[in-house]
Amino acid sequence: METSLQILLTEEEAPAEELEALAGQLRRELLQLDVDDVTPVRSEGAPPGARGWDMAQVGALLVILNQSVTALGTVVGAIRRWRDRCRARPTIRLEIDGDVLEISDTSPEQSARAFELFADRHVTTGDRS
Repeated sequence: METSLQILLTEEEAPAEELEALAGQLRRELLQLDVDDVTPVRSEGAPPGARGWDMAQVGALLVILNQSVTALGTVVGAIRRWRDRCRARPTIRLEIDGDVLEISDTSPEQSARAFELFADRHVTTGDRS
């Protein structure tokens, strides 16, 4: 079974080119992992909470991966580490099946825990054994 993870990167007052570059960096890193695909999202409209059309368009990625503890945990961990390395840490919004995690101004410890809890919520019972 596959899982779709939507990622939206935003940064206050960042130009579209910067968001596009950030999304491209993250996409390249995620493609190095055991994922089926990572594609830029071109939506008809901005997702709820997005501050502008261009940001939603250039800062959004869709990750398709198998639904396992290892795959999702690896992807979420890679996103967290990527954000920690960013000079200007963008806000990251992750969504799986309507469940949303948004990380903005948090300590690295708070971010790590929030990412871990988010991944844990999407592990099926069969994957825990």
